[in-house]
Amino acid sequence: MHYLDEMHIFLFLAQVFVLLALARGLGELFRKWGQPALTAELLVGVLVGPTILGRFAPVVHQWLFPVSIVQETMLDTVAWLGLLFLLLTIGFEIDFSVAWRQRGRALTIAVADIVIPMVIAFVPCLFLPAHYLVESDQRVVFALFMATVMTISAMPVAAKVLHDMNLLKADVGFLIVSALAVNDLMGWVLFTIVLGLFAQATVAIGSVLAVFAGTVGMAGLALWLGPGMATRALDRLHRRKLPEPGTSLTFACLLALLFGAVTQKLGIHALFGFFIAGVVMGEAKNLSEQTRGIISEMVHAVFVPLFFATIGLKIDFAAHFDWFLVLFMCVIGIAGRYVGAWIGVSLTKAPRINRDLISIAHTAGGMMEIVVAVLALETGLITPQVFVAIVLSAVVSCMIMGPWMRAAMVRRAAAGLMNFMTRDSLVAAMAATDRAEAIGELSDKVAVRAGVPSAKIAEAAMTREVAFGTGVGYGVAIPHVRMDAVKNPVVAIGRAPQGLDWNAPDGQPVSRVFFLLTPADVHDVHAQLLAEVARAMQDPENRRRFDEARAPALWETLRDLFPKGDVQGKRRRRF
Repeated sequence: MHYLDEMHIFLFLAQVFVLLALARGLGELFRKWGQPALTAELLVGVLVGPTILGRFAPVVHQWLFPVSIVQETMLDTVAWLGLLFLLLTIGFEIDFSVAWRQRGRALTIAVADIVIPMVIAFVPCLFLPAHYLVESDQRVVFALFMATVMTISAMPVAAKVLHDMNLLKADVGFLIVSALAVNDLMGWVLFTIVLGLFAQATVAIGSVLAVFAGTVGMAGLALWLGPGMATRALDRLHRRKLPEPGTSLTFACLLALLFGAVTQKLGIHALFGFFIAGVVMGEAKNLSEQTRGIISEMVHAVFVPLFFATIGLKIDFAAHFDWFLVLFMCVIGIAGRYVGAWIGVSLTKAPRINRDLISIAHTAGGMMEIVVAVLALETGLITPQVFVAIVLSAVVSCMIMGPWMRAAMVRRAAAGLMNFMTRDSLVAAMAATDRAEAIGELSDKVAVRAGVPSAKIAEAAMTREVAFGTGVGYGVAIPHVRMDAVKNPVVAIGRAPQGLDWNAPDGQPVSRVFFLLTPADVHDVHAQLLAEVARAMQDPENRRRFDEARAPALWETLRDLFPKGDVQGKRRRRF
């Protein structure tokens, strides 16, 4: 019997303080350098774990992280909570209804980015030396697992890079997120099946079908019935005027715990249940962006850094580092995901200028790859050498994706918002009281120049808005639509001092609306205009100037904020 005493509590608090302070501090530093915080959080674990501190200051390491069942259990419990709720927040980001609207293109890209990398990775993994395997007679299951790991793409990492590049709300960002949503769901189903096969010890047709039926059946039933039930439950809670966002937060957590318990009892890991619960809640349209943001902030501010930091406490990365395996994972994983996505996006006949960007967005393994590796290590599916190789390859893929995507954007010409503006399309004070009225008011302005009926433009813009909201935060919305009948890009800008509810991620009312109408076949200018507006309005000083400019001077203020670009592509701009 192990009892909890005051020293256990003191050491637990000290461990959490050290890990969280270092992970958050170093994470912010890495963000300023343009690198994901994930890298810093893992590095903290390596620094204070057996790899560095345990090797060069063993006494200090033994005092702070003693070998104790009680002590290790306390820290592991917090880390596991972080892991479970991380899967919940990742599920939030998967709007399956949005992906379904893009089902032709998104499904084609996702399937290609699952099947092709698996084929590329499976064959060489079959011939890896036996000392990399836990059980030599499970070579096929091991190769299936490795191939699955090298297919899962990191949607949160790609979404963050797209957000930083101000492309998340563009159509290309819409397609990337939709394809990655399907990729994530299919990847987790595959991994759950592989994990079930490993537990069966033998790869028999019966066991394969049983695991497949259980996993797919659970996911299908939850995605079919869950969103409607969650929406109705939230509606009832909202009608009772219960305090928000606390009530919605509690409901989301309870649903995740329920799904996790059910999947664990069915022999499917609880992580899959939390992930599916997140997808279900993501489909509930009455769960506001602000509430989702609060849950995500809480998890990523405390639990996620602790989870990734504790990974370095479990294993000596230096002792289990294998150059060959790390290079093997990096090259085959990144190249396989890129080739798979490239073939998939080529089959959709997407514009050539977007193909490279979309393919690069699928190359990062990121936190999903690491989560899968942690689970596989704890269930005895992989050796420490393989685990270290997976973690390092995931970190490398995350570190290079951002610069790689920015390099792909260099080929795009600067558009220049004011190239497509006239004084008549500027509304200094809109009369609109809601999002639909604002879009209708600005549609009237662009319709005259576009030669398209205003009602048709407004309807298309609202359809796009419902599918993928255009509130970008800090009081700015960028509704946009592409139409075949439009010959040249047209822009209208409006101010709404009264503030409009736009369901923005930060929950703030929108007072600055930029409406973009572009031809359906002009992809480069469309993405550039969105990025230009988002980048300019991120600056508080620019927002102040925009808000305070009197009506006669607003035009000149806009010309200062948005210098005319070269639509012929003679000048290049780095994003």
